[in-house]
Amino acid sequence: MTTKTTGILYWVFTIIFALLMIFSSVDGLGPSEQALQIIHEVMGYPVYFIQFISVAKILGCLVILIPGIPKTLKEWAYAGLFFDLAGAIYSGVASAGAFDPRMLMMLLWIVPGILSYYYWHKKSDGSRV
Repeated sequence: MTTKTTGILYWVFTIIFALLMIFSSVDGLGPSEQALQIIHEVMGYPVYFIQFISVAKILGCLVILIPGIPKTLKEWAYAGLFFDLAGAIYSGVASAGAFDPRMLMMLLWIVPGILSYYYWHKKSDGSRV
């Protein structure tokens, strides 16, 4: 695979992943009534956590999107975004009280993140993850 192709794939997957994560955080900035209902009333998280996690996701997205940011900071941003997704999946399953196949849709959000991370490493230092 050429360096150009690797770079293109990196940007495609990174933009898709960042857009998904930003989309998932927009309702929490206010927070909206829908975010309050789902995250606070159904899942039981405190209201202040909704805004905190939303801002953290947006900051993480900025870090993975801005070129030239130190590698360690990008690693932490990817880790934080993946922890957020893992926590969202777990919280959804735990609060449902029973297995809900719709929660598996969240796994689809992880795929562009994994591919973004993979191609970032390939692009940045030529190593495989």
